[in-house]
Amino acid sequence: MSPYPRPRWLVTGASGMLGRELTPLLDRRGAAVTALGRGHLDITDGAAVRSAVAEHRPAVVVNCAAWTAVDEAESEPALAMAVNGEGPRHLAQACRAVGAVLLQLSTDYVFPGSGGRPYREDHPTGPRTVYGCTKRAGERAVLEVLPDTGYIVRTAWLYGAGGPNFVAKMIRLEAEQDTVLVVDDQHGQPTWTADLADRLAALGAAALAGTAPAGIYHATNTGGTTWNALARETFRLLGADPARVRPTTSLALARPAVRPRYSVLDQSRWKAAGLEPLRHWRAALTESFPALCGAAGRPVPGPR
Repeated sequence: MSPYPRPRWLVTGASGMLGRELTPLLDRRGAAVTALGRGHLDITDGAAVRSAVAEHRPAVVVNCAAWTAVDEAESEPALAMAVNGEGPRHLAQACRAVGAVLLQLSTDYVFPGSGGRPYREDHPTGPRTVYGCTKRAGERAVLEVLPDTGYIVRTAWLYGAGGPNFVAKMIRLEAEQDTVLVVDDQHGQPTWTADLADRLAALGAAALAGTAPAGIYHATNTGGTTWNALARETFRLLGADPARVRPTTSLALARPAVRPRYSVLDQSRWKAAGLEPLRHWRAALTESFPALCGAAGRPVPGPR
């Protein structure tokens, strides 16, 4: 047994898809982990946040708690802001009181999504949705309160075995429908929760070691694709005909919140921390597939 104490991590939103991936990974890597789902800690309650952080005195806090219902945020802006904007401020203030590092998850929706080149970490933001505005508010709060120990980790298009997501939906629909309509005019980066959890663990460790500068990092699986192409690749991995996925447009499937047309993120800043960015999305999707099929109750396809 190591004579040194294990670093203590606190994960909020631990019952969500990412939190359920991150918590056991940290434990396997030797951290002492306190995992708090919403039932144990509501980050909109400032007093509760201060009490929890003061009690557990973590070295690193990872905030996986978020309002992620993009369309519902348009009609519930105050509630979305309480979770995505004020919640991170409460956590940052509590972290400052105990000297903890804070990793705050954010999103590609902080950008307007109207460009055609990958967004760098220092690119000006310009959200077009309530959800994006609330997540940008959370970013600003963390960087304001914790200029030296606050880390913003922007991600996008998350999928994993621990919760509902687009890839899981496509696995289900392949068995239920002859054809599926999926938009082909939104470009982004599918990101496996296992790969994101790995980079969060590495970034937190580098922050504690003093080798990762505070600030903004982009953590998506690299490359870029459309929702339609992702669905087609999912069908292919299932052994189904990708042509059963038919293209449509965002206009045809109008929703309350505007979706970014292009939100591919640049990963350059990982080099400043001496860390590798996430791998290509196709490699990640292929490796994730047995777990995704298992979660969906589908047999794992044979090698292709």
